[in-house]
Amino acid sequence: MSRRIRKRKINIRRLLLFLSAVLIVSFIMAIGLTKFVGLFRNQNGSYYIAANVNEIPLYDDKYEEIGKIPRGTEVKRKGKEVIREETDDIYVKIVYNKNHYFINRDFLTTKKEEIVQEEKMYVRTPVTVYETSDGIEIVGMIKKGEEVDILAYQDVKSDGTVSQYKIQYQDVVGYVYGKYMEFTSEAAQMNYDQEGAYQTHLTRTNTQGGGSAGNLDYFPVEKPKFENNVMPEEVRSLYLNSGVLGSVDSYIEFAKENNINAFVVDVKENTSPGYASKVMEELSPTSYSHANNSFEKYQTAIKKLKDAGFYVIGRITTFKDSYYVQDHPEDAILDTSTNAPYKHDGSYWPSAFDRDVWEYNVKLAIEAVEEMGFNEIQFDYVRFPDRTLKAEQSGLINYQNNYGEEKAQAIQNFLMYACDEIHDAGAYVSADVFGESAHNYVTGYGQYWGAISNVVDVISGMPYPELFNKYEYGFKEPVWTVPYELLNFWATNYVVKQQALVPTPAIVRNWIQAYDITWRSPNQVYDASMVSEEIAGMYDAGLTGGFITWNASSSLNKYKTLAEAFKKEY
Repeated sequence: MSRRIRKRKINIRRLLLFLSAVLIVSFIMAIGLTKFVGLFRNQNGSYYIAANVNEIPLYDDKYEEIGKIPRGTEVKRKGKEVIREETDDIYVKIVYNKNHYFINRDFLTTKKEEIVQEEKMYVRTPVTVYETSDGIEIVGMIKKGEEVDILAYQDVKSDGTVSQYKIQYQDVVGYVYGKYMEFTSEAAQMNYDQEGAYQTHLTRTNTQGGGSAGNLDYFPVEKPKFENNVMPEEVRSLYLNSGVLGSVDSYIEFAKENNINAFVVDVKENTSPGYASKVMEELSPTSYSHANNSFEKYQTAIKKLKDAGFYVIGRITTFKDSYYVQDHPEDAILDTSTNAPYKHDGSYWPSAFDRDVWEYNVKLAIEAVEEMGFNEIQFDYVRFPDRTLKAEQSGLINYQNNYGEEKAQAIQNFLMYACDEIHDAGAYVSADVFGESAHNYVTGYGQYWGAISNVVDVISGMPYPELFNKYEYGFKEPVWTVPYELLNFWATNYVVKQQALVPTPAIVRNWIQAYDITWRSPNQVYDASMVSEEIAGMYDAGLTGGFITWNASSSLNKYKTLAEAFKKEY
């Protein structure tokens, strides 16, 4: 009897041991072996926050969310892992900013290459694809809303965002800036609509052949401020073509005496290259051979301007360049009847759709900043040729539009690319636009004030009174005879309203007419009083970022007759 009882006791003990083992195995299978072992192992030390989002939650000891921490942050791990009963998730304690928090253990890694965990991203803004992470050579463009595969990443910023991704899109592999990407398709498809402004852009459809305003990008753009390159609050500029640099001392003397604090100097003007550029030597030898100055002479002149305390702006005529077309007819706008470069008003135009043309102009700009010391690069002729609608409708022009962009999209996309690269070189970017671009439509040559202003640091309208229709805006007298009234009307009714339609508008620093009108009736001498009226008309409308004189010959004698206009405070 006693032996049977003892045997039964032994079987019960074995049964309890067996059931315990089953429970432990089941628990391990439920939470995973790695999690189970971690509960009993101290894994203190340094870790990085890793995630497929920019930030992850921080919790207190009751698992209440009390903050966020960016991925890429290095933290110290303290103590053993704990299981949160409500969710069965494993949590660990970390030290961050000298405080203790709990986070989900899945967000920790010891390997930097595992910090960024997204596998796919979506294009929010038409994005340039670069061949390498540190170069400016372009291998493709991806349109808004498209999905890309993430292969790797370059640098995580302090807020957890990624500087650059290495991506694959169809057969294109390269690098894109993370700021143009979104985590979801829905977010990428959205358009930025500041206080309903996008609805206004949507009404401006493709009536001129330049594209629709609703197809452009209006997301806020961070505008830089460089500590070692301070832009004056009001920039009062004289224009110097590169042929007058031998007399730069005389211009410096005049400027110092007459309230001028800046110069715009040609780096490249169509058929008038500023200097024997190394970039031109490689990519446009015809431009190189026709340079107005040697590299050293030009460099000396710009150094004199800088040493004298002037803010110096390098002007590049971008998409009007006969010499470049001579060297690269394959990149030109073509005449479909001959398949040769299309000649417009006596000049040839590289296609603004062509990425080799983009690269050439931006490489030239970066060289001008790094070798010559320019504070700012100004892109002029950043457009397609004007008055071409009939030729386009007749099928006479081939723009070589390889990515299926509208004109205005190509211009905005180029300026985004240019800003990204030139800002990295420590300089500001400005763009010259026709006064018409502030009107309530997209121009036929692809300029739309709001889309350009939102991207660049400075926008420079060219509202020369001589170019307006004689009785523009219902004026009763020839508009060029009343420059104050004309430019004040233009600025108040168009520019100011366009600026309000974008979240991050550029500084407005317009060109002024600094030459006489001899081809219209009546002729008009533009003396100091007339030039003063131009400036006052725009300043009184609130456009107080400065002015630039347009006088193609850069005549010092003419500038001297305008001295009183420059000396005035407006």
